[in-house]
Amino acid sequence: MSETRRVGQRGQVTIPKELRERLNLSGGDDVVVREEDGRIVIERPVTRDDLAAGYRERAERDRRLADELDDISTEADRGLGDAPGWE
Repeated sequence: MSETRRVGQRGQVTIPKELRERLNLSGGDDVVVREEDGRIVIERPVTRDDLAAGYRERAERDRRLADELDDISTEADRGLGDAPGWE
């Protein structure tokens, strides 16, 4: 979706209604406005709940990887035995 909007005297721009509805934005909601590579980017701020969910997802991914590596390590030990001089 792309629409041209005019910047008002005080720097205000109206976000099109269709876009606000699709992104569930209402009057009074916070947004982050930043510049990125010469573009103006408007996005929702990251909340504590978002961060917590991200940390939980990462921890679960790390647990799965550690389990997978543990199985591989056990298999290697069975196949190769202990490395000489390894402590």
